[in-house]
Amino acid sequence: MSQRTQITALSLALSLVFAAAAHAGPREDAQAENAVRVLAEIQAIPESSIPDKLLDEAKAIVIVPDTIKAGLVLGGRRGHGVLAVRTADGGWSNPGFVTLTGGSIGLQVGVQSADVVLVFRSERGLDSIVNGKFTLGADAGVAAGPMGRNAAAATDGQMKAEIWSWSRARGLFAGVALDGAVLSMDNKANEAVYGQDTTPRMILEGRASQEPSPAIAGFRTRLAEASASARAARVDDDALAPTPAVAGPTIDTTTTTTVEPQPQPFQPVENPAKVEALPVTP
Repeated sequence: MSQRTQITALSLALSLVFAAAAHAGPREDAQAENAVRVLAEIQAIPESSIPDKLLDEAKAIVIVPDTIKAGLVLGGRRGHGVLAVRTADGGWSNPGFVTLTGGSIGLQVGVQSADVVLVFRSERGLDSIVNGKFTLGADAGVAAGPMGRNAAAATDGQMKAEIWSWSRARGLFAGVALDGAVLSMDNKANEAVYGQDTTPRMILEGRASQEPSPAIAGFRTRLAEASASARAARVDDDALAPTPAVAGPTIDTTTTTTVEPQPQPFQPVENPAKVEALPVTP
């Protein structure tokens, strides 16, 4: 084999390796890029963003850009998006691809497209998603998410919910309930990105045989930046919080009245001292 033939064969082999190492189709790249766009746009407005505390403590996040009305299902919607889970070191996994079907998001009449964001407070329910599908409100409680960087869950329903949900249409981002919506893994998209026979658990645990394309990996990077900013903002807020005043020593201002001792009557002596007569001097 000539040297030129060897170089050509090596170049072909390397191109195949790199192609396998960063694989994705145009549809999956577009989904990830749209998810990055949605996250960046909603976090750019502090008054209508995901609260810092929720984003900082989130166990998982789902972003489904551009859900559309699902045909004859009244109020139902359908969309494709991405799911990332918190890793043991506090970072985020590469995104897995999901579908969201059903569930009314209660937007204005005539709205055809809306972005949906889900933030998971706990890991409960993630196994159901990874192993098949997950019904919001049935497999875990879902509630309309609070708004604003410094907002806190104010109602009992929000406090008990394991998932917060928001939707955005026509530039308006608001908390909205999604009871009845079904979230499931998009296995076809996941295999297109991460390789044949790659399971959702392998993706979320970082064990996929193929690396995602830069566009898809970019979602994880943007999410890490957003959660780091949320944590930094919480630290700053704690530092600026007023320190409770420390109570000083209590001074007793009560006027003290001095009581003069009163003379006491003589008391009889129970055992009087014995008196002996002096001896007579001669």
